[in-house]
Amino acid sequence: MLLRIVICILLSVPTLNAQLLFSEEAGNLGCDNTSYGTGYLGAGISFFDFDGDGWDDLTLSSEFGSPLRFFKNTAGIFSEINLNISNFYGVKSVQWVDFDNDGDYDLFVTSNETGTNVLYGNDGSMNFTNITVEAGLLIWDHQTYGGSWGDFNNDGWLDLFICSRTAITPLPLLPNILYKNNGNGTFSDVSVAAGISPNHHRSFCSAFFDYNNDGWQDLIIANDRNDTENQLYRNNGDDTFTEVGAAAGVNFVMNAMSTTIGDYNKDGWLDVYMTNTSQGNVLIKNNGDGTFTDVAASTGTLMESVAWGSVFLDGENDGDQDLYVSSSFPNNSQHLSSAFYENDGSGNFTIPVNIGFENDLAESYGNAIGDINNDGLPDIAVLNFAPTDIYLWENQTNIQNNWFKVKLEGVQSNRMGVGSWIEISVNGDKQYNYTLCGEGYLSQNSAYEFFGIGDATAIDYVKVTWLSGTIDYIENPPINIAATIIEGSNSLGVSEIENSLVDIQIIPNPSNGLLTVYSANVLESASIYVYDVLGNRIWVATLDSVYTTIDLSAHSAGVYFLHFNSASTEIVRKIIIQ
Repeated sequence: MLLRIVICILLSVPTLNAQLLFSEEAGNLGCDNTSYGTGYLGAGISFFDFDGDGWDDLTLSSEFGSPLRFFKNTAGIFSEINLNISNFYGVKSVQWVDFDNDGDYDLFVTSNETGTNVLYGNDGSMNFTNITVEAGLLIWDHQTYGGSWGDFNNDGWLDLFICSRTAITPLPLLPNILYKNNGNGTFSDVSVAAGISPNHHRSFCSAFFDYNNDGWQDLIIANDRNDTENQLYRNNGDDTFTEVGAAAGVNFVMNAMSTTIGDYNKDGWLDVYMTNTSQGNVLIKNNGDGTFTDVAASTGTLMESVAWGSVFLDGENDGDQDLYVSSSFPNNSQHLSSAFYENDGSGNFTIPVNIGFENDLAESYGNAIGDINNDGLPDIAVLNFAPTDIYLWENQTNIQNNWFKVKLEGVQSNRMGVGSWIEISVNGDKQYNYTLCGEGYLSQNSAYEFFGIGDATAIDYVKVTWLSGTIDYIENPPINIAATIIEGSNSLGVSEIENSLVDIQIIPNPSNGLLTVYSANVLESASIYVYDVLGNRIWVATLDSVYTTIDLSAHSAGVYFLHFNSASTEIVRKIIIQ
């Protein structure tokens, strides 16, 4: 089976007077009386299908004294439901996460007000139990804001990073914490062993992402105030990190609120948008050489307001990533209360007029994208301060562009596929999305990754590169569908096909780039190929002896894949260059 089709909606004949358009529909769609309240520095929102029925639901954080709230999406209409976890108060961040790889979503919540974070286990029938103590995550008086999930050691289990931000002394100045998932329902604090700073950094949010395309998840942290720099931890591939913020050019001293990850210029390198006060936000472009450059001013995304949540999305499905940003300046004539930045296709942004956001004037913090009615157009949910209810910006764009929506199901990798690259090609033009859990400002986007393909009527291919090294490749997938790709179901061979007549050994591995491939038997018409993590072929040879020497010393350190191909056998091995 090439892919699992969840929903298929074919689009109609293009209409005239096409326009990018959003309409605030929270009240019409069942989300009345949903303001966050007036809690200190706001909180996040989840636009995630928590019950797995194919419709993106809403989970709202709560100010101190108010409970969590859950809104189930039934065919595009939301209704509040009562789960037995609604009595937790003062929540900053909400993330639905399958931490135990059992196929259902558990819930992790952080709290700055109560100083206690909670992990609720799902029994598979939407019955929840507080398992924080059993999981080893219980801490007291930890002023937690953001939580983010990733698999930093590529063992197939999602690990957790939590951010501490203490407002002022005499409250204890606590460090951030990296929890390793032990794979047995428990976590261990490995912060010190992994090289995470033991100092307090006033950290709002973090994100696991692979900034140098080496197959290992790195970590970026947004730190608040002018006495601490933003941090970037490079994953060394040996369960440790090295802080490289200064060398990479991301150690900005700013009031950094959020970490939003995307590839706004479609070059295959992940960029980061960080929000700030009126001094201006930063859009740090990944230069592809381990460094970043702030291009917010030159791309038109500086904003110069007091910004919080932000999210990349392709608003009109034209094949490039736009940007939406929330602000805590309500209805202010001197500062933007929000901004929708439209990408012109070359990485430059402008704020279009008359697309529906003229009354987007509330004091807002967290935001996230999902799909209200499964029409393939990304919608935006925004958590607002009282007295304004949440904004539910339904995408009513009548530009009849085509699309493809995909979520992942890991097998060797973590079940949610977090940390995977998804690449599509449309007439040779490539787009890249990267899967995360815990994004923007304290929020969570849909499990689906959205791709707009404009007026193209076909996709050349979709390729998924998983953290395990598996690469799934599907040629000419159907368009205008929501699909689930299962790891290894369309593999390029990374799920190894073993043959008793063939034995492949790579010596040494890891190496400095010089290595030898040993095959016990030489097969007629056998070839060896080496690919990088983006699927680019960098080396090829025909097998003519039991020993084949490969020289990759000119290539950068990282993960590569050796493909051994013959008429009857295909074997793939991961190569690590140090």
